[in-house]
Amino acid sequence: MEFSPCFLSVVFVVRNQSTCIKKTLSDATAIISKIVSDYELIIVDNASDDDSIATLKHLMGENGLANLQAYALTKEVDADTASWVGLENALGDFVAVINPLVDDISFVPHMLDKAVNGADVVFANNKQKPEQSLAYRSANAVFQGLYNKLNGVNLAKEAPQYRILSKRVINFILQHPQPAMTYRHLPATGGFTRSYLTYSATPKSSPPKRLGESIDRGMRLLVSTTRAPMRLVTYLSLFGAIANVVYSIYVLAVGVLNPDVAPGWVSVSLQQSGMFFLISLVLLVLGEYILNMASLSNEGPPYHIGQEFTSSRMTRLEKLNIEEVSTEQDKSKERAS
Repeated sequence: MEFSPCFLSVVFVVRNQSTCIKKTLSDATAIISKIVSDYELIIVDNASDDDSIATLKHLMGENGLANLQAYALTKEVDADTASWVGLENALGDFVAVINPLVDDISFVPHMLDKAVNGADVVFANNKQKPEQSLAYRSANAVFQGLYNKLNGVNLAKEAPQYRILSKRVINFILQHPQPAMTYRHLPATGGFTRSYLTYSATPKSSPPKRLGESIDRGMRLLVSTTRAPMRLVTYLSLFGAIANVVYSIYVLAVGVLNPDVAPGWVSVSLQQSGMFFLISLVLLVLGEYILNMASLSNEGPPYHIGQEFTSSRMTRLEKLNIEEVSTEQDKSKERAS
């Protein structure tokens, strides 16, 4: 890619990577500084319990790396929420989101080239995936199929986590009540110009994902981004109400047409069907009310930043407030003219 006069922000989500974070950021600086006029590297530390914070503070000293911005979370959150911490604090015209253990930083120039040439969202998919357990792969396949059926989006293929977003897309996501939750799928469904790229790079060692937490995150994503589960409840309630009305008509018909009906059967059956009809009707109304309230409600912040610190040297600030001082020779020429 040729040099582009734009501001690029790169978000890294890290946890317990104190031994390799310096090399990761140094490599990113060497690659990105050559392709853009301004840049910043945003590190979101996902509640590391090693020396990551001390390492980051050392890298931001006078003799450290420039244009670093770090956010240390007080508790571990899922990858999408941690990514959004960096996204909503990014200043760049374009923002790249990278998992340094899985994604290849050297592929950013190819993605930025697509973004500069008009793509609002650029997705990159690595053909080589980290090894995961059979149980996790099976559960992930079930979730991807269900989510694709309900929302029409295959998150793994159509909305991978390695991406570059324009500022316009980020501002659009900010308008939603739960941007940290909708950030994952919204760029693939919001009608933006999208570009999909693939590459092949061997992932670095990645900690195995916990199945229980992944299932919990998948259920929250499924419930928060589609009305299908709650809509199923209302459909079942409506079906129950209609079925009880039909059953009541059947009981009345049997009572009128069949003289050999046991005494009290008609009244008991009508009483039971009437009660179930009312219960189904109440569930239907409650389901629709919950759907409406869910669309209007906004939960509290999903994360809290415990520490924030900035690199001592910011190259973009050095370009501001520059005062031109004319030499004595220039002043003489001005007086002569």
